This record gives sequence, structure tokens and C-alpha cells, in this order.
Amino acid sequence: MYFSNKEKILRFIYNVIINLTPFILKGAAFFNPKIKKGVVGRAQTFNKLKASISKIDKTIWFHCASLGEYEQGLPVFKELRQLYHTHKIVLSFFSPSGYEIRKNTDIADVVVYLPLDTKKNAKRFIDLVNPELTVFVKYDIWPNVLNVLKRRKKRAILISALLRPNHIFFKPYGKYLRDALFAFEHIFVQNEKSKDLLKTINYKNVTVSGDTRFDRVFSQLEQNNTLPFIEEFKQESLCVVAGSTWPEDENILIEYINKYASNTLKFIIAPHNINSAQISKLKSQLQVPTVLFSEKKDQNLSQFQVLIVDTIGLLTKVYNYADIAYVGGAIGKTGLHNTLEPAVFGIPIIIGDNYKNFPEAIEMIKNKGVYAINNKVEIEKTLNHLVTTPDERQQLGQLNYNYIKKSRGAVIQIINFLRT
Repeated sequence: MYFSNKEKILRFIYNVIINLTPFILKGAAFFNPKIKKGVVGRAQTFNKLKASISKIDKTIWFHCASLGEYEQGLPVFKELRQLYHTHKIVLSFFSPSGYEIRKNTDIADVVVYLPLDTKKNAKRFIDLVNPELTVFVKYDIWPNVLNVLKRRKKRAILISALLRPNHIFFKPYGKYLRDALFAFEHIFVQNEKSKDLLKTINYKNVTVSGDTRFDRVFSQLEQNNTLPFIEEFKQESLCVVAGSTWPEDENILIEYINKYASNTLKFIIAPHNINSAQISKLKSQLQVPTVLFSEKKDQNLSQFQVLIVDTIGLLTKVYNYADIAYVGGAIGKTGLHNTLEPAVFGIPIIIGDNYKNFPEAIEMIKNKGVYAINNKVEIEKTLNHLVTTPDERQQLGQLNYNYIKKSRGAVIQIINFLRT
């Protein structure tokens, strides 16, 4: 009885907080442009759905927390788009960083912000979308909307789930969110640890399919990855690409770049946040010829030793020109960014040492294709070694490519399940 009452209290607290959240966000929006975008966008969700979906339309609903989950789900979304070609596709995001970048994607007929998970919003959203199939990616779990799907016996799956013991689903007080997982008729997880955790809550409809990102990044090799301005910049030089960097990443790289950049060793930096003040600060700290992507017009790019990519959407193709990659996010606490994107191009990779929650990084370090560092001394030692050993660069890069190639196959498992 004690736990039952506690769970009721926690359920009540969740719903109180979620109902208060709109007011908190509206206040915060005055001070934070990103939050403001989310507030404004969510206010438009129901009108966009009304304008785009009729009662006779058949629909499929994809939900992603942000851009990373979208990229993870994309190979599955593409297959389902073909499989359900007569259906309208609704794509929702929770985060502005996902919505703002992919709001015009052709994978969906309508792209919206997911409304905050109040009971009223959940019911209204499902009333409007009425999905024949729902696909959530990774672990962005919203209990009220999932409970509506479950009560209405709507088909739903969770893909590329990566679960950890510290997630609330596995805590004594997490029953409300834990129960929401049972709205999914099947959960496709990335590893055995996630499957074992689901067993502890008696969830049995689980498949260890792996990570759908392997399928996505491998398909990048079939695309046209040419960027003429990078070719003009790089020429015949060795090129280090630092992707998705944060200020803490840049702090350990700047000294090295200032010391070693030349016409034979060039650097491309693609910051995660395209913030003009941060970009200006970064450029001011570089003491070698540096050009911004936004200022490249009429410039002789071959004369520069550093290129700062102050735009979004190009990084995957930029990695195609790298001889060595540095992937940001793991020096600080922001979280490691995508190491698979450079790996598929067969290059060695350097990351920070805060990678324990990223199984692909752990595996690639074990395979010897990725180096983990945590200070300026280590980055200098590692880069100098890789710069001066071309044969080893090629061998390590091949290890990363092989890892991507052998890890494919999640998408076909998911699609085959849905076809049955």
C-alpha cells in the first residue's frame, strides 16, 4: 500500500509539473531564444495538424526528441515512407534544435513540435493524428500520450532504445513512466544490457537489433559527398576535421593549431552551436590564416590554414575530406557527438574521455580505431603521432570502416517485424 500511494503521489506530481511547465517556459522564453522557438512552435502544433490531416487520411507518426534521434530513425523512416506510401507521415520533435533544422524534411507531410505531455494535449494530439503506426526513437518517453495510444490499442514501437540502470523506468518510484513502456508492442534495443534491463520490469517483447545509425551512415557512402570549396581549401594538405565542437573542445585544440597549422597541415572546425559571438571568439584566438564558411566568397581558400564551418548540414560531407577526425562533446559534460559519421570514411578518430554512455565509442576504442584524450598534452601527442604515421592512419581508419560495415542490419529487422 505504501508504494501504491507513493506511485499515485508521483503520478500526481508529474501531471502538476507538466501542467505548470508552459508557464515556466513562457517566462524563460524572454531570456532564451531557443526556448522561445519551442514556445512559439508548440502554440502552432494543433493548427498545423488540423490544416494538414483530414479525418479520412491514414497516418504514420514518427517522434524524435531532437536531431540526433531523427538521424538515428531516418533509415527506418525512409523504408516506412515507401512501405506506407499512401499514408500521411507526421514527424514530431520535442527540441527546437531538431525541429528547426528538419522542419522542411521531405520524409514527412507535416512536421510539428510535440505538445507538452498534459493529459488534455495528449488526447487532442492523438485525436488529430490518429496514427495507424507510431514509432518513437531511443528513449524520449511521454507517459500521457503513450497511455492514450495504449487505451486506443494503437500500434506503436520503440526503436534504437539504449537503456541504462539510472533511467527512471528502473527506479522504485518510476512506475508511471515504466508502465508507459508497455504501450509499445515491441522494443528494438541497441544492446543486450538494454534487453536485460527490460527483463527486470517484465517487458518481454524485445529484439536486440543494434543501432540504426550504422545503416544510415553506411548509406552515406552512396551519396555525392563532394564539396568543391573544401577541395579548394584542402589542396594536397593533410586535413584534421574537428566536428561538433564545444568551447571546451576548442580550448584544447587552439594551442595545437596555432603551433602546427601550415599549408601542409590544415584544420577544419565545425562548432556544434553556430553562435556568432562564440565563432568570433574562436577566430580571434587563432593566430594562423583563418576563414569562415560564411565569408568564403571571393576568397582564395587555398591560402588559409583553418576553415571554420559556421553553418549547419555540411559536417557529414566535410568528414569525407578528413585524414584525421576529432569529434566533440566528450571533453566536457555535454555528451559525445556522432563518431560513426567520420568512421564510415575510414579515418582514425580522437575524442574526449567522457564516453562511458556511448557503446559505439567504447567498441571503437577497444578496436583501436579511436583515441580518447583529456588534455592539451595528450591531444598534441596523439595528433603528432597520427600526422607522422600515414600507414597507421590508414590501418586505424580501416578498423573503423570495418566496424561500421559489420554492425549494419537493424533497419531490416525492424521492417521485417512490421511486415508480419
